[in-house]
Amino acid sequence: MSGPEAIYDLRGLKCPLPVLKARRRLSTMESGAELWIETTDPLAAIDIPHFCSENGHVLLASEKHETGHRFHIRKA
Repeated sequence: MSGPEAIYDLRGLKCPLPVLKARRRLSTMESGAELWIETTDPLAAIDIPHFCSENGHVLLASEKHETGHRFHIRKA
């Protein structure tokens, strides 16, 4: 997966903050826009895909790194 130009850095935040902040950021974006986020919370690997599924967003990619996860989301 090629990297994004800008990543919404949510590293260091614990559940539920990564989902809450992703929701807030997506709410300001237009439908079809894409958001990359990076987290260190292990629960984000469960929470972010669930959040996308529940809200109709498309999870384009989910990648595990040595320090956390990176997610690529397309807003519904």
